[in-house]
Amino acid sequence: MDDTEKLIIATLDKIRHFLQKDGGDVIFESFKDGIVYVKMIGACQDCMFANNDIKDLVEVILQEEVPGVLEVRLAD
Repeated sequence: MDDTEKLIIATLDKIRHFLQKDGGDVIFESFKDGIVYVKMIGACQDCMFANNDIKDLVEVILQEEVPGVLEVRLAD
């Protein structure tokens, strides 16, 4: 695991409580070509707002905190 991935995980740990308060969570899957791939679990997994949470919360914060992050997407 490289330094960027460690910083991504540390940043996700800082914002995780926002998702956990609604019964969900986010798990880091991978980072490739500026794109962070995450998996939503718990209540977030089937929530119709999961993509909004990723774009409006997770992506914005990761872009601010981690150099090189261009986008966040759901992992397949």
